[in-house]
Amino acid sequence: MTTMPTRTVAPTRTWSTVLFDLDGTIVDSAADITASLAHMFTQLGLDVPSDDALRSYVGPPLLDSLRLTAGFDDAEAWAALNLYRDHYGEHVLRSPVFPGVAGVLERLHAAGIPVALATSKPESMARTVLDHHDLAKYFTVIAGASDDEELSTKADVVREALRRLQAKGIDTSNAVMVGDRGYDALGAAANGVPTIMVEWGYGSPAEAGDAMSVVHSADQLRNLLLDHGRTAQTTAQDALR
Repeated sequence: MTTMPTRTVAPTRTWSTVLFDLDGTIVDSAADITASLAHMFTQLGLDVPSDDALRSYVGPPLLDSLRLTAGFDDAEAWAALNLYRDHYGEHVLRSPVFPGVAGVLERLHAAGIPVALATSKPESMARTVLDHHDLAKYFTVIAGASDDEELSTKADVVREALRRLQAKGIDTSNAVMVGDRGYDALGAAANGVPTIMVEWGYGSPAEAGDAMSVVHSADQLRNLLLDHGRTAQTTAQDALR
C-alpha cells in the first residue's frame, strides 16, 4: 500500500456524501468472522465448511446466509446466529483497519463531505468497532442492521443511512457508496447510488460488474473521492440514466 502524501491545499468538494461499508472495506475482519463461524458450526455438531465457503458469509446478512447457504430453517438459523454472535462479540475488536483507510476518512471529514456507515453488521457492534479505532468521529451517520434482523439487507441499510442524512439536512443527491462486494453495489443501486469497489476486500472480480469503478489502494480511493471525484460523479450519473 502506497503511503498517502501530505498536502497543504484543501481538497475540492465533489460528492455530496459518501457511504462506506465496514467489513472488507474499512476493517479486515474476515479471519475473525470465519473463526466465529467455524466455532458456530462446531458447536452445532456440523462439519465446518471450507475457508472459501466461510468467506462467502462475510458481507450479506448472516441470518439470510444461514438460511440460504447453510440450509437452516428459521429456528435453526436464529440458534446458529446467537452462537455466532456470542463468540464473535468477544473477538470483534481484534480486526485491524485496512492501511490508508483512516486517512481517507480523515480527508473526507476535513473536506466537509458528510460520511455515513451502511453495514449489515449489527449497528451497535459496528459503532463499537468504529469507536475502538477512533473512527466514529468522522461519521455523520452510523447505520447498520437491527439486532432483530428486521433491518438487515444492504438496500434497506443504505436507505436508512440516506434517510438519517436527509433528516440532518444533508444533500444526498450525489451520494456514492464504497464497498467490497457485489452485494454492496446492488444495495446501493436500489437507492440510485453508484458504488466504488475496493479490491482489498472480500469480493471476487465478477462482483465488480455493477460497480462504477474499482480501486486498488487507499490512494486511488482518496483520489477518486476527492481529487478526481467530479469526473467520476459525471460518469456515475450517466451510467444511472
